[in-house]
Amino acid sequence: MAKVCQVTGRKRMKGNNVAHSKLRTKRDFSLNLRTKKFWSEEEQRFITLKVSAKGMRIIEKNGLDATIRKAQEKGLINLV
Repeated sequence: MAKVCQVTGRKRMKGNNVAHSKLRTKRDFSLNLRTKKFWSEEEQRFITLKVSAKGMRIIEKNGLDATIRKAQEKGLINLV
């Protein structure tokens, strides 16, 4: 699962570079992805996730365990 946030499911987007002459060339809009370890109080262990900056804010707001449960329901994370 390269270049995909495991919390939000966001992927990189395709777009155009537009020059002054209106010449368009293809480009990618990459995510602000980070590989980060989070401490799970429920499981008493660290969980490593590849998350975007928005995903980190969602984890801070809703809590790690609730966010992981929602992501598993959506099929974004497959933790054992």
